[in-house]
Amino acid sequence: MTRRTSIVKAIAEKMQVQLNGITYPSNVYGNAYPSLKFWDEVNDFPCVYMSPGTEIRQYELSAFAWGLMNVSIKVYARGEDAQLQLEQLLEDIEKLLENNKNLVYDATKNLITTEFLVVSITTDEGLLKPYAVGEINIQVRYQVMYV
Repeated sequence: MTRRTSIVKAIAEKMQVQLNGITYPSNVYGNAYPSLKFWDEVNDFPCVYMSPGTEIRQYELSAFAWGLMNVSIKVYARGEDAQLQLEQLLEDIEKLLENNKNLVYDATKNLITTEFLVVSITTDEGLLKPYAVGEINIQVRYQVMYV
């Protein structure tokens, strides 16, 4: 599995476990996936889908390089209080990312991320009621391993 897909998969797995209504107020009931679906394809709510985006390299001395990968996280909710549910879920995702900056994405090679930066957060602002759709764009920093 590539670094890009491993990182997105690790983020999704962390959300499946911690967005349980106990660790954080929001509960996605395990509905966090390392793939993308659009709101008209979604059947289970609330849920989170994500996909890797553009990536750049930041080269340092001694053949060291940082990978800076954008990840798009789509968040979906449904119900009378969908907008409130969405806002709470967005806040919980932001806290989860802040609390898990050093996320292991390859245990066999001991590879970890070093930083999650929230680049933007947008919502449908209630236009899709009784649905609510939001998006968090993050930048993930990790060390690029050259062998």
